[in-house]
Amino acid sequence: MLYQDLPFLDRFAAARADGFTGVEYVGAYDVPLQDLRAALGGLELALFNVPSGDWAAGERGIAALPDRVEEFRAGLPRALEHARALKCPTVNVLAGRASQGADPVQLRATLVANLRATLEAFEGSGVQIVLEAVNDRDVPGFVVSTMADADAVRREVGPGLGLQFDVYHAQVLRGDLLATYQRYAEHVHHVQIADHPGRHEPGTGEIRYEFLLPALQTAGYAGWIGAEYVPTEAGTGWLKAFA
Repeated sequence: MLYQDLPFLDRFAAARADGFTGVEYVGAYDVPLQDLRAALGGLELALFNVPSGDWAAGERGIAALPDRVEEFRAGLPRALEHARALKCPTVNVLAGRASQGADPVQLRATLVANLRATLEAFEGSGVQIVLEAVNDRDVPGFVVSTMADADAVRREVGPGLGLQFDVYHAQVLRGDLLATYQRYAEHVHHVQIADHPGRHEPGTGEIRYEFLLPALQTAGYAGWIGAEYVPTEAGTGWLKAFA
């Protein structure tokens, strides 16, 4: 989401120059692994998604879509190959958008089965699989829209699945951010941030990151925090202020 004015492989150096020590991206399955390794150049790859459909066309995952099971399962070996080659500790799964009239029971059953298949595919790899909740106001029809939804799926899937806590998505639907994090903290393995409204840099909206980020640390979170926001002219000064 950052450095959109640069070719994809040039964004890594820009992130490094701005003081980031790690990066994450949606997916880069069309880029040769040797090029990705070279672009990282000392940066750590914190997270990417399993193949998630046609992103440019507005798809946001396919894990819950009954007619895309074969496609989803076919993408798992590619995701594992990338995670191993790039030493990425965490891989994210996006449930996707439900079409109008879709059966919620079938969507849930498909998602649970695909998540179990993902855990099986990654078994023994040391890679943590996480499920992300995406608010259904910005992404209408998204199958897993709250942390409560995601945690219910996690419990149904069984041991091994973790959660991603996206502060922006949580703020859109519920707020009460620290309490929400604490409720699911044991299972949160990745955090993403953006301010609200606008999904811009921390410090541009209503979320008090000067309180929240230290509070997450005090609550025991020691993992990566991904900057998943729409950049403005404010730049990356927030990074020194908050991190």
